Amino acid sequence: MALHQAWDWERWKAMGQHAFFATVLALSLPGALAGADMATGAALSRIGPAVGLALWYVYWIALRGGAGRPPLPYLVGALLGWASMAVVDSAFLPVAVAVLSPYWLRRAWWSAGGVLVLGAAWSLQSLAADGSVDVRALTGCVLGTAVGVTVTCYVATLDHESHKRQRILDELTATQAERAAAERQAGTLAERQRLAREVHDTLTQGFASIAMLLDAARDDLPVDSPAARRVEQAMRTARDNLAESRRLVHALRPAPLDRTHLADAVRELTARLAEETGTEAYSVVTGRPVALPPSTEGELLRVVQEALTNARRHARAVSVAVTLSYLGDVLAIDVQDDGTGFAPAARHVGVGLTTMRERIAALHGTFAVESAPGEGTTVAVTVPLPTESPSPEPSAVSGAERMAPAS
Repeated sequence: MALHQAWDWERWKAMGQHAFFATVLALSLPGALAGADMATGAALSRIGPAVGLALWYVYWIALRGGAGRPPLPYLVGALLGWASMAVVDSAFLPVAVAVLSPYWLRRAWWSAGGVLVLGAAWSLQSLAADGSVDVRALTGCVLGTAVGVTVTCYVATLDHESHKRQRILDELTATQAERAAAERQAGTLAERQRLAREVHDTLTQGFASIAMLLDAARDDLPVDSPAARRVEQAMRTARDNLAESRRLVHALRPAPLDRTHLADAVRELTARLAEETGTEAYSVVTGRPVALPPSTEGELLRVVQEALTNARRHARAVSVAVTLSYLGDVLAIDVQDDGTGFAPAARHVGVGLTTMRERIAALHGTFAVESAPGEGTTVAVTVPLPTESPSPEPSAVSGAERMAPAS
């Protein structure tokens, strides 16, 4: 809508500019012909240059779209044509206002100043014609100059207000787009939290209850009996699914970010991994931490969560390290383990790696996986940092800090 209105105004402004040029040229031509001896060829010396100037204007301004930004060849040719016409007959002096109108309409004060200069030159020429003061000629010059200044300033003011209104409309459109994006993000977060609550209240609680019941049933069975072994297998399956459902809840709703920043949340993840599995897990933060938008930190935290889950479930790693490096314009995150590793080129890409890659791509970052059988795996992520952003609260660590594994 805003673009349509701006296009309409530019179209009407160009049409008004063309009409102004044609009107000034048409009104000047009869005055020039009135002082010519029609018995001679003097009329052609006035009509010919006027027609040539009109064609020059039509070619450069009307046909080639130079109404907004007139090209230099138009200005040079039009001024030369006007000067030759003014030498032949002074009645063509006002044509300069029309010739320069494509430039003057872009600046109100320049427009007024240019018209005043031409008006003064016109008045001096009429006074110097016979050495006496012609009141009617002088009055006509003054009135013509006043009308020219008024019209030019009015049109230039309309043009200025139009651009101002267009800027306001653009800002309003941008604000509406930002608000819509914020509402979509809020809706997404609310849906994630709802799903997290549903999973926690149904699947998680159900698996916990199943594990408790199986544990009680195992105590009633003879040790090393086939039934006891099957119950033990069922208990392991229930506990694995309980852990998976809890991981899903944490992935849907990264609660650590509700009260802290990304660096602290990553340290909590590594501490929890070390506590639950006995793995040597720690985190290192280098550089000066920079506060990122909550949505960005949430996506990065989920990527780290997924990388730690892969190290926990598939790599059988003894040590896992997460490094956050704030490098001024980018944030580099490396999740490295000493597990079994794999051949990325030969292995089927799982949903976890695909999801991580998509999350980082949405943040305009880079994602890479380096691994080889028996040599561990490294997940490398880089995302751009904002140029100017306040530093996190003192709870985020500056410099380098290593968290020892929990016992």
